[in-house]
Amino acid sequence: MSEAKFSDYQLKLVEPSFGSSLTDLIIELDYLRKKPLGGSTHPRVFFQLKHIFHTLESIGSARIEGNNTTVAEYIETKLETNENVSEGVREIKNIEKAMEFIEDNIVDYPINRMFLSELHKMIVRELPPPPQGEGDHTPGVYRNVNLKINNSNHLPPDYIKVQDYMNELLDFIEREDSPKYDLLKAAIAHHRFVWIHPFGNGNGRTVRLFTYAMLVKTGFNVNVGRIINPTAVFCSNRNDYYDNLSKADMGTEEGILAWCEYVLKGLKEEIEKIDKLSDYDYLRKEILLPSLVHSLEREYITDVESKILRKVIELQVIQASNLKKIFTGKVSSEISRQIKKLIDKKMLVPEKEGARKYIIRFDNNFLLRGVIKTLDEKGFLPVRDL
Repeated sequence: MSEAKFSDYQLKLVEPSFGSSLTDLIIELDYLRKKPLGGSTHPRVFFQLKHIFHTLESIGSARIEGNNTTVAEYIETKLETNENVSEGVREIKNIEKAMEFIEDNIVDYPINRMFLSELHKMIVRELPPPPQGEGDHTPGVYRNVNLKINNSNHLPPDYIKVQDYMNELLDFIEREDSPKYDLLKAAIAHHRFVWIHPFGNGNGRTVRLFTYAMLVKTGFNVNVGRIINPTAVFCSNRNDYYDNLSKADMGTEEGILAWCEYVLKGLKEEIEKIDKLSDYDYLRKEILLPSLVHSLEREYITDVESKILRKVIELQVIQASNLKKIFTGKVSSEISRQIKKLIDKKMLVPEKEGARKYIIRFDNNFLLRGVIKTLDEKGFLPVRDL
Protein backbone atom coordinates (compact mmCIF):
# COMPACT_ATOMS: atom_id res chain seq x y z
CA MET A 1 0.00 0.00 0.00
CA SER A 2 1.34 3.44 -0.94
CA GLU A 3 1.78 6.15 1.67
CA ALA A 4 -1.51 7.72 2.73
CA LYS A 5 -2.07 11.28 1.57
CA PHE A 6 -4.74 13.95 1.86
CA SER A 7 -6.63 14.83 -1.34
CA ASP A 8 -9.24 17.56 -1.04
CA TYR A 9 -12.40 17.57 -3.13
CA GLN A 10 -15.64 19.54 -3.14
CA LEU A 11 -18.66 18.12 -1.34
CA LYS A 12 -21.57 18.16 -3.78
CA LEU A 13 -24.47 16.17 -5.09
CA VAL A 14 -23.69 13.94 -8.04
CA GLU A 15 -26.17 13.34 -10.84
CA PRO A 16 -26.46 9.78 -12.16
CA SER A 17 -27.54 9.50 -15.78
CA PHE A 18 -31.22 8.76 -16.29
CA GLY A 19 -30.53 5.35 -17.82
CA SER A 20 -28.09 4.20 -15.16
CA SER A 21 -28.59 1.31 -12.73
CA LEU A 22 -28.11 3.81 -9.88
CA THR A 23 -31.14 5.80 -11.06
CA ASP A 24 -33.13 2.55 -11.14
CA LEU A 25 -32.08 1.88 -7.53
CA ILE A 26 -33.15 5.36 -6.42
CA ILE A 27 -36.58 4.91 -8.03
CA GLU A 28 -37.05 1.46 -6.48
CA LEU A 29 -35.96 2.60 -3.01
CA ASP A 30 -38.19 5.66 -3.23
CA TYR A 31 -41.08 3.29 -3.91
CA LEU A 32 -40.16 1.16 -0.89
CA ARG A 33 -39.86 4.28 1.25
CA LYS A 34 -43.44 5.35 0.40
CA LYS A 35 -45.00 1.89 0.18
CA PRO A 36 -47.66 1.36 2.88
CA LEU A 37 -46.82 -1.63 5.05
CA GLY A 38 -49.85 -3.82 5.60
CA GLY A 39 -48.16 -7.02 6.69
CA SER A 40 -50.04 -9.72 8.57
CA THR A 41 -47.45 -10.08 11.36
CA HIS A 42 -48.78 -8.72 14.66
CA PRO A 43 -47.14 -5.34 15.47
CA ARG A 44 -45.89 -6.59 18.85
CA VAL A 45 -44.34 -9.66 17.23
CA PHE A 46 -42.74 -7.52 14.54
CA PHE A 47 -41.36 -5.16 17.18
CA GLN A 48 -39.53 -8.10 18.74
CA LEU A 49 -37.97 -8.88 15.36
CA LYS A 50 -36.88 -5.26 15.05
CA HIS A 51 -35.25 -5.48 18.46
CA ILE A 52 -33.37 -8.62 17.38
CA PHE A 53 -32.14 -6.93 14.20
CA HIS A 54 -30.96 -3.93 16.20
CA THR A 55 -28.91 -6.36 18.26
CA LEU A 56 -27.50 -8.02 15.15
CA GLU A 57 -26.74 -4.67 13.55
CA SER A 58 -24.92 -3.53 16.68
CA ILE A 59 -22.81 -6.70 16.68
CA GLY A 60 -22.08 -6.23 12.99
CA SER A 61 -21.01 -2.61 13.40
CA ALA A 62 -18.63 -3.54 16.22
CA ARG A 63 -17.26 -6.50 14.26
CA ILE A 64 -16.24 -4.24 11.35
CA GLU A 65 -13.94 -2.47 13.79
CA GLY A 66 -12.38 -5.70 15.05
CA ASN A 67 -14.66 -6.66 17.96
CA ASN A 68 -14.52 -10.47 18.15
CA THR A 69 -17.67 -11.03 20.24
CA THR A 70 -19.75 -13.66 18.45
CA VAL A 71 -23.50 -13.53 17.96
CA ALA A 72 -23.87 -16.56 20.24
CA GLU A 73 -21.78 -14.98 23.01
CA TYR A 74 -23.72 -11.74 22.91
CA ILE A 75 -27.11 -13.46 22.84
CA GLU A 76 -26.15 -15.28 26.04
CA THR A 77 -25.66 -11.91 27.76
CA LYS A 78 -29.28 -11.14 26.90
CA LEU A 79 -30.35 -14.19 28.87
CA GLU A 80 -28.24 -13.43 31.93
CA THR A 81 -28.51 -10.80 34.65
CA ASN A 82 -24.76 -10.42 35.21
CA GLU A 83 -23.80 -6.74 34.94
CA ASN A 84 -20.06 -7.50 34.79
CA VAL A 85 -19.68 -7.69 31.03
CA SER A 86 -16.58 -7.67 28.85
CA GLU A 87 -15.45 -4.56 27.02
CA GLY A 88 -16.51 -6.14 23.72
CA VAL A 89 -20.03 -6.71 25.00
CA ARG A 90 -20.22 -3.19 26.44
CA GLU A 91 -19.21 -1.77 23.07
CA ILE A 92 -22.14 -3.58 21.41
CA LYS A 93 -24.57 -2.53 24.15
CA ASN A 94 -23.52 1.08 23.60
CA ILE A 95 -24.43 0.81 19.90
CA GLU A 96 -27.83 -0.67 20.78
CA LYS A 97 -28.56 2.20 23.16
CA ALA A 98 -27.51 4.71 20.52
CA MET A 99 -29.96 3.17 18.03
CA GLU A 100 -32.74 3.56 20.60
CA PHE A 101 -31.67 7.19 21.09
CA ILE A 102 -32.01 7.79 17.34
CA GLU A 103 -35.49 6.32 17.13
CA ASP A 104 -36.65 8.26 20.18
CA ASN A 105 -35.33 11.62 18.98
CA ILE A 106 -34.82 11.72 15.22
CA VAL A 107 -38.33 12.95 14.39
CA ASP A 108 -38.17 15.95 16.71
CA TYR A 109 -34.52 16.99 16.40
CA PRO A 110 -32.22 17.85 13.48
CA ILE A 111 -29.06 15.91 12.74
CA ASN A 112 -26.73 18.63 13.95
CA ARG A 113 -23.52 19.03 15.93
CA MET A 114 -25.27 18.40 19.24
CA PHE A 115 -27.01 15.26 17.93
CA LEU A 116 -23.72 13.83 16.61
CA SER A 117 -21.95 14.68 19.84
CA GLU A 118 -24.51 12.75 21.85
CA LEU A 119 -24.25 9.76 19.50
CA HIS A 120 -20.48 9.67 19.85
CA LYS A 121 -20.62 9.95 23.65
CA MET A 122 -22.98 6.98 23.77
CA ILE A 123 -20.77 4.94 21.44
CA VAL A 124 -17.61 5.29 23.55
CA ARG A 125 -19.21 5.42 27.02
CA GLU A 126 -17.30 3.48 29.71
CA LEU A 127 -14.77 2.14 27.19
CA PRO A 128 -11.05 2.79 27.76
CA PRO A 129 -9.47 4.94 25.02
CA PRO A 130 -6.85 3.60 22.62
CA PRO A 131 -4.53 1.81 22.71
CA GLN A 132 -6.22 -0.08 25.55
CA GLY A 133 -9.76 -0.03 24.19
CA GLU A 134 -12.41 1.38 21.86
CA GLY A 135 -13.28 4.54 23.78
CA ASP A 136 -12.09 8.09 23.13
CA HIS A 137 -10.09 10.62 25.15
CA THR A 138 -12.57 13.39 24.22
CA PRO A 139 -16.11 11.89 23.97
CA GLY A 140 -18.42 13.97 21.81
CA VAL A 141 -15.67 16.45 20.90
CA TYR A 142 -13.99 16.72 17.51
CA ARG A 143 -10.41 15.49 17.48
CA ASN A 144 -7.53 17.84 18.30
CA VAL A 145 -4.85 15.63 16.77
CA ASN A 146 -4.02 14.37 13.31
CA LEU A 147 -4.54 10.69 12.62
CA LYS A 148 -4.33 7.95 10.02
CA ILE A 149 -6.91 5.36 8.97
CA ASN A 150 -5.68 1.78 9.12
CA ASN A 151 -5.35 0.08 5.72
CA SER A 152 -6.35 3.22 3.80
CA ASN A 153 -4.51 5.40 1.29
CA HIS A 154 -6.58 8.36 2.42
CA LEU A 155 -5.16 10.70 5.04
CA PRO A 156 -7.93 12.59 6.90
CA PRO A 157 -7.71 16.38 6.93
CA ASP A 158 -5.65 18.28 9.48
CA TYR A 159 -7.48 18.57 12.78
CA ILE A 160 -7.72 22.36 12.52
CA LYS A 161 -9.94 21.92 9.42
CA VAL A 162 -12.31 19.35 10.96
CA GLN A 163 -14.76 21.92 12.33
CA ASP A 164 -15.16 23.62 8.93
CA TYR A 165 -15.54 20.34 7.05
CA MET A 166 -18.13 19.07 9.52
CA ASN A 167 -20.10 22.32 9.37
CA GLU A 168 -20.14 21.94 5.59
CA LEU A 169 -21.33 18.33 5.89
CA LEU A 170 -24.11 19.11 8.36
CA ASP A 171 -25.27 22.04 6.18
CA PHE A 172 -25.25 19.64 3.21
CA ILE A 173 -27.58 17.11 4.84
CA GLU A 174 -29.91 19.78 6.27
CA ARG A 175 -30.12 21.69 2.98
CA GLU A 176 -33.55 21.72 1.36
CA ASP A 177 -33.13 19.65 -1.80
CA SER A 178 -35.68 17.70 -3.78
CA PRO A 179 -36.63 14.42 -2.00
CA LYS A 180 -35.31 12.55 -5.03
CA TYR A 181 -31.82 13.32 -3.72
CA ASP A 182 -32.39 12.03 -0.17
CA LEU A 183 -30.79 8.63 -0.68
CA LEU A 184 -27.87 9.99 -2.66
CA LYS A 185 -27.24 12.52 0.11
CA ALA A 186 -27.28 9.78 2.77
CA ALA A 187 -24.69 7.72 0.86
CA ILE A 188 -22.49 10.74 0.05
CA ALA A 189 -22.68 11.98 3.67
CA HIS A 190 -21.59 8.55 4.96
CA HIS A 191 -18.44 8.66 2.88
CA ARG A 192 -17.72 12.33 3.66
CA PHE A 193 -17.96 11.62 7.40
CA VAL A 194 -15.43 8.78 7.09
CA TRP A 195 -13.25 10.98 4.86
CA ILE A 196 -13.19 13.69 7.58
CA HIS A 197 -12.84 11.23 10.49
CA PRO A 198 -13.96 13.94 12.93
CA PHE A 199 -13.45 12.08 16.20
CA GLY A 200 -10.33 10.62 17.75
CA ASN A 201 -11.88 7.14 17.77
CA GLY A 202 -15.26 5.50 17.14
CA ASN A 203 -15.79 7.12 13.73
CA GLY A 204 -16.89 3.89 12.03
CA ARG A 205 -19.49 3.04 14.67
CA THR A 206 -20.74 6.63 14.70
CA VAL A 207 -21.03 7.00 10.92
CA ARG A 208 -23.13 3.84 10.58
CA LEU A 209 -25.55 5.22 13.17
CA PHE A 210 -25.39 8.59 11.41
CA THR A 211 -26.50 6.79 8.23
CA TYR A 212 -29.30 5.01 10.07
CA ALA A 213 -30.50 8.36 11.43
CA MET A 214 -30.50 9.91 7.94
CA LEU A 215 -32.53 7.04 6.48
CA VAL A 216 -35.14 7.22 9.23
CA LYS A 217 -35.21 11.00 8.90
CA THR A 218 -35.90 10.74 5.16
CA GLY A 219 -38.96 8.58 5.57
CA PHE A 220 -37.98 4.96 6.19
CA ASN A 221 -40.27 4.91 9.19
CA VAL A 222 -39.21 2.06 11.44
CA ASN A 223 -42.02 2.63 13.93
CA VAL A 224 -44.78 1.44 11.61
CA GLY A 225 -43.59 -2.01 10.67
CA ARG A 226 -40.33 -1.71 8.75
CA ILE A 227 -36.82 -2.79 9.67
CA ILE A 228 -33.92 -1.07 7.95
CA ASN A 229 -30.50 -2.47 8.54
CA PRO A 230 -27.80 -0.36 6.82
CA THR A 231 -24.96 -1.97 8.74
CA ALA A 232 -25.78 -5.25 6.97
CA VAL A 233 -24.69 -3.55 3.75
CA PHE A 234 -21.29 -2.75 5.21
CA CYS A 235 -20.54 -5.76 7.41
CA SER A 236 -21.55 -8.61 5.11
CA ASN A 237 -18.23 -8.11 3.31
CA ARG A 238 -15.85 -5.78 5.11
CA ASN A 239 -13.37 -5.77 2.19
CA ASP A 240 -16.08 -4.59 -0.23
CA TYR A 241 -16.94 -1.80 2.20
CA TYR A 242 -13.38 -0.53 2.38
CA ASP A 243 -12.77 -1.00 -1.35
CA ASN A 244 -15.80 1.11 -2.24
CA LEU A 245 -14.87 3.77 0.32
CA SER A 246 -11.45 3.93 -1.35
CA LYS A 247 -13.06 4.55 -4.76
CA ALA A 248 -14.93 7.51 -3.30
CA ASP A 249 -11.81 8.84 -1.57
CA MET A 250 -10.51 10.04 -4.93
CA GLY A 251 -13.34 12.58 -5.04
CA THR A 252 -14.13 11.85 -8.69
CA GLU A 253 -17.73 11.76 -9.85
CA GLU A 254 -17.17 8.19 -11.06
CA GLY A 255 -15.89 7.10 -7.64
CA ILE A 256 -18.69 8.81 -5.72
CA LEU A 257 -21.34 7.29 -8.02
CA ALA A 258 -19.81 3.82 -7.60
CA TRP A 259 -19.93 4.26 -3.80
CA CYS A 260 -23.57 5.40 -3.93
CA GLU A 261 -24.55 2.42 -6.07
CA TYR A 262 -22.81 0.04 -3.65
CA VAL A 263 -24.69 1.52 -0.67
CA LEU A 264 -28.13 1.74 -2.27
CA LYS A 265 -27.95 -1.69 -3.91
CA GLY A 266 -27.17 -3.28 -0.54
CA LEU A 267 -29.88 -1.28 1.20
CA LYS A 268 -32.53 -2.32 -1.33
CA GLU A 269 -31.58 -5.99 -1.01
CA GLU A 270 -31.75 -5.81 2.79
CA ILE A 271 -35.12 -4.04 2.87
CA GLU A 272 -36.71 -6.48 0.43
CA LYS A 273 -35.30 -9.44 2.32
CA ILE A 274 -36.39 -8.34 5.79
CA ASP A 275 -39.80 -7.10 4.61
CA LYS A 276 -40.69 -10.78 4.06
CA LEU A 277 -40.95 -11.10 7.84
CA SER A 278 -44.02 -8.86 7.82
CA ASP A 279 -45.87 -11.76 6.15
CA TYR A 280 -46.94 -13.85 9.13
CA ASP A 281 -47.50 -16.98 7.05
CA TYR A 282 -43.81 -16.84 6.06
CA LEU A 283 -42.66 -15.94 9.57
CA ARG A 284 -44.69 -18.76 11.13
CA LYS A 285 -43.59 -21.50 8.74
CA GLU A 286 -39.99 -20.50 8.09
CA ILE A 287 -38.84 -18.95 11.36
CA LEU A 288 -41.06 -19.49 14.42
CA LEU A 289 -42.03 -23.16 14.05
CA PRO A 290 -38.47 -24.32 13.24
CA SER A 291 -37.25 -22.23 16.20
CA LEU A 292 -39.72 -24.00 18.46
CA VAL A 293 -38.48 -27.40 17.28
CA HIS A 294 -34.91 -26.30 18.01
CA SER A 295 -35.86 -25.18 21.53
CA LEU A 296 -37.68 -28.44 22.32
CA GLU A 297 -34.86 -30.62 21.00
CA ARG A 298 -32.38 -28.84 23.25
CA GLU A 299 -34.79 -28.97 26.19
CA TYR A 300 -35.00 -25.19 26.57
CA ILE A 301 -38.75 -25.79 26.88
CA THR A 302 -40.90 -28.70 28.07
CA ASP A 303 -43.26 -30.74 25.92
CA VAL A 304 -46.30 -29.01 27.46
CA GLU A 305 -44.78 -25.59 26.85
CA SER A 306 -44.03 -26.61 23.28
CA LYS A 307 -47.67 -27.56 22.66
CA ILE A 308 -48.94 -24.27 24.06
CA LEU A 309 -46.44 -22.24 22.10
CA ARG A 310 -47.21 -24.15 18.90
CA LYS A 311 -50.86 -23.18 19.28
CA VAL A 312 -49.84 -19.56 19.89
CA ILE A 313 -47.68 -19.59 16.76
CA GLU A 314 -50.49 -21.20 14.78
CA LEU A 315 -53.12 -18.59 15.77
CA GLN A 316 -50.74 -15.66 16.48
CA VAL A 317 -53.10 -14.46 19.24
CA ILE A 318 -54.65 -16.91 21.72
CA GLN A 319 -56.83 -16.95 24.79
CA ALA A 320 -57.33 -19.65 27.40
CA SER A 321 -60.22 -21.26 25.52
CA ASN A 322 -57.92 -22.03 22.58
CA LEU A 323 -55.88 -24.39 24.79
CA LYS A 324 -58.69 -26.65 26.04
CA LYS A 325 -57.82 -29.48 23.65
CA ILE A 326 -54.27 -29.51 24.99
CA PHE A 327 -55.56 -29.85 28.56
CA THR A 328 -58.49 -32.22 28.07
CA GLY A 329 -60.16 -32.92 31.39
CA LYS A 330 -58.29 -30.15 33.18
CA VAL A 331 -60.08 -27.31 34.94
CA SER A 332 -59.77 -23.75 33.65
CA SER A 333 -57.53 -22.77 36.54
CA GLU A 334 -54.88 -25.26 35.32
CA ILE A 335 -54.87 -23.62 31.87
CA SER A 336 -54.54 -20.19 33.47
CA ARG A 337 -51.69 -21.48 35.62
CA GLN A 338 -49.80 -22.75 32.56
CA ILE A 339 -50.30 -19.41 30.78
CA LYS A 340 -48.98 -17.55 33.81
CA LYS A 341 -45.89 -19.79 33.93
CA LEU A 342 -45.08 -18.89 30.34
CA ILE A 343 -45.66 -15.20 31.04
CA ASP A 344 -43.28 -15.42 34.01
CA LYS A 345 -40.71 -17.11 31.75
CA LYS A 346 -41.17 -14.27 29.21
CA MET A 347 -42.41 -16.65 26.51
CA LEU A 348 -45.92 -15.22 26.38
CA VAL A 349 -47.01 -11.61 26.72
CA PRO A 350 -50.52 -10.09 26.86
CA GLU A 351 -51.52 -8.64 23.49
CA LYS A 352 -52.43 -5.44 25.33
CA GLU A 353 -51.84 -4.43 28.92
CA GLY A 354 -54.43 -6.12 31.13
CA ALA A 355 -55.83 -8.21 28.25
CA ARG A 356 -56.47 -11.96 28.43
CA LYS A 357 -55.27 -12.57 24.92
CA TYR A 358 -51.62 -13.48 24.40
CA ILE A 359 -48.88 -13.51 21.78
CA ILE A 360 -45.54 -15.28 21.70
CA ARG A 361 -42.48 -13.59 23.13
CA PHE A 362 -39.04 -14.65 21.93
CA ASP A 363 -36.79 -11.61 22.29
CA ASN A 364 -35.64 -12.12 25.88
CA ASN A 365 -35.69 -15.83 26.72
CA PHE A 366 -34.28 -19.16 25.60
CA LEU A 367 -36.46 -19.15 22.47
CA LEU A 368 -34.16 -16.42 21.19
CA ARG A 369 -31.41 -18.96 20.52
CA GLY A 370 -33.65 -20.88 18.12
CA VAL A 371 -34.92 -17.72 16.41
CA ILE A 372 -31.36 -16.50 15.80
CA LYS A 373 -30.31 -19.93 14.47
CA THR A 374 -33.27 -20.08 12.08
CA LEU A 375 -32.81 -16.49 10.88
CA ASP A 376 -29.19 -17.40 10.17
CA GLU A 377 -30.16 -20.51 8.19
CA LYS A 378 -32.60 -18.44 6.10
CA GLY A 379 -29.95 -15.82 5.30
CA PHE A 380 -31.26 -12.95 7.42
CA LEU A 381 -28.25 -12.42 9.68
CA PRO A 382 -26.11 -9.43 8.73
CA VAL A 383 -23.12 -11.02 10.44
CA ARG A 384 -22.09 -14.65 10.70
CA ASP A 385 -20.10 -16.29 13.48
CA LEU A 386 -16.84 -17.30 11.84
